[in-house]
Amino acid sequence: MNFVSSIDGAVTSDGTSGGLGTPADRRLFTILRELADVVVVGAATVRTENYGGAKPDAAARDRRIRRGQAPVPPIAVVTASARLDPESRLFTDTDIAPVVITGRAAPADRVHALVAAGAEVVAVDDDAVPTTALMSTLAERGLSRVLCEGGPSLFGQLLRDDAVDELCLTTSPVLVAGGAGRIAHSPSSSPRPMRRAHVLADEDGTILTRWVRERPGRL
Repeated sequence: MNFVSSIDGAVTSDGTSGGLGTPADRRLFTILRELADVVVVGAATVRTENYGGAKPDAAARDRRIRRGQAPVPPIAVVTASARLDPESRLFTDTDIAPVVITGRAAPADRVHALVAAGAEVVAVDDDAVPTTALMSTLAERGLSRVLCEGGPSLFGQLLRDDAVDELCLTTSPVLVAGGAGRIAHSPSSSPRPMRRAHVLADEDGTILTRWVRERPGRL
């Protein structure tokens, strides 16, 4: 998982996480995308943040190829309803087709429109998109290093289903207040012990932390 929040815990500023971004956070965002096989995101975040495709530069593409990865990681969108705009940047501003993982009840006309826009659409055998179906769909395509960029509902689902191994959390040096939500939410709490792996601080006050799952017997 990769998230940014304000000092007071807000996940957005003026409705988007982009308002919390800093130069250090953007550098980390780019590095994590370069390392990932696939970038997973929920449909609401795609709509709110106006997502386009990942676009690593030439040097990053070369490094990915040397590691045995595809030059560009695809964006995989989780949406039970397939409610995405086929004319949005996700489809028009990308170097590689997105993967849309949807439910069996998604309207056929929406699915057809996304396919026509160039997406690979995968309908799982469930009205929702369970974590097991999401992960197996990615694994079948050889996408094992999964970077999830939100949103909070998807984070909450993955946390509840014990599918979160690491969290990279940027604390932006700003207070927001208002009604912004947290980085993760779900119907019930799902406590998971985590171990601090890295803490970095930029001169502008940005704090970059990396937390890894604490597992029994782990050194």
